[in-house]
This record gives sequence, structure tokens and C-alpha cells, in this order.
Amino acid sequence: MSGAAGAHPAWWVLGALILLAAAVALARSPRPLRRALTGAVCGVGALGAVNILAPFTGVAIALNHITAFAAVVLGAPGVITMLLLRLLVG
Repeated sequence: MSGAAGAHPAWWVLGALILLAAAVALARSPRPLRRALTGAVCGVGALGAVNILAPFTGVAIALNHITAFAAVVLGAPGVITMLLLRLLVG
């Protein structure tokens, strides 16, 4: 099976846990919507900056549904983690 609908159930559980953790963190904020949008914009900007600088650094992160999810939900720390994993794994 291909696509998100045929993904292993563990990926769905992991995605749900990440969304739940993000929702709990945002609920504790005085301005949750503003904080969520700021984090999402920073994550997308960081992902774009990594890919724009790829010719100079030699490291790029492919844009797909998993990397977009990590960039939007986790923000810049998610992009940094993907970058470190990319450097470590090769």
C-alpha cells in the first residue's frame, strides 16, 4: 500500500501523540493561536532556508508530507532535528 492511508498504524499513533503534545503546550500559552502560527511560520521559514542554502552546504531536506508536518507542527526545532538526522544518517 502506498500513501498516508496505507501507513503503518504506529506512524498514526506517533503523529497523534505529537499533535497532542503540541496542543497541550499551546493550551498553556496565553495566546495559543498566535504562538501556533508563529511556530509554524518559523518552521516553514527554517525549512526553506535549509533548502535555499543547500547548494552552499550540501545538505538539503526533501519537501514531502512528513517534513512539512514536522516543520509546521514542531517548528524550527523540528527542522533542526531533521537536519541533524540528515547529517548523521547520510
